[in-house]
Amino acid sequence: MVPHDTPADARDAPDLAALDAHVIRCHACPRLVAWREQVASQRRAAFRDETYWARPVPGFGDEHAAVAVVGLAPAAHGANRTGRMFTGDPSGDFLFAALHRTGFANQPRATGRDDGMRLTGMRLVAPVRCAPPDNRPTPDERRRCAPYLARELELLAPTVRVAVALGAVGWNALLATLGEQGWAVPRPRPRFAHGAQVTLAPADDGTPGSSTRTSLTVLGCYHVSPHNTYTGRLTEPMLDDVLRTARTLAGLDAVPS
Repeated sequence: MVPHDTPADARDAPDLAALDAHVIRCHACPRLVAWREQVASQRRAAFRDETYWARPVPGFGDEHAAVAVVGLAPAAHGANRTGRMFTGDPSGDFLFAALHRTGFANQPRATGRDDGMRLTGMRLVAPVRCAPPDNRPTPDERRRCAPYLARELELLAPTVRVAVALGAVGWNALLATLGEQGWAVPRPRPRFAHGAQVTLAPADDGTPGSSTRTSLTVLGCYHVSPHNTYTGRLTEPMLDDVLRTARTLAGLDAVPS
């Protein structure tokens, strides 16, 4: 195996562990490589004594998840520092607290890869695996990274029944990928909205595994970014409601209110 894998190599990953190994070796996007390494060398004062991850960030959570959460790229001083999705920044603080309240996480706060955090019934994934400047990956960078999301969804397909898209970027990337994998995504493609719900039927079109699939429900939720949470566009009850709906639709045990 070459030292620096590319997203195309991920298509042959036999399991999530192999996929994660592919992801963290990726150097496919020169701009993102330069940025993630620059951030790691020019650390925030609060993290000046820490060693940054400074690599692409793999998915995190249950390998047999019934719910997948698809969110935007890692944050420069969050996952790019800690090496785990939504860990170490305000977005993650908001999300993990909600996951704990709704029964997906064993604890309410995530600080690093060795903090004991475990997710049950859920896996966190992203359409772009590196922190982009200004939190804005280019269209080419999104396309280049897409095979990672595609393979992760394929590997989760036997158990996933619900996918929660955080924000329009996650929504569009998710529906595009599912359409390419043979799911019957409506045309025109449904638009993102908080609380949007679309149930996709499997298309038995010869795609590997398509004939054995059950339906998949996609839920829309505003992203857990500070811009949304600090302004009240996304509140704790709003996020909890989406996550509880995901639990119900996925057939997981309910969590007391």
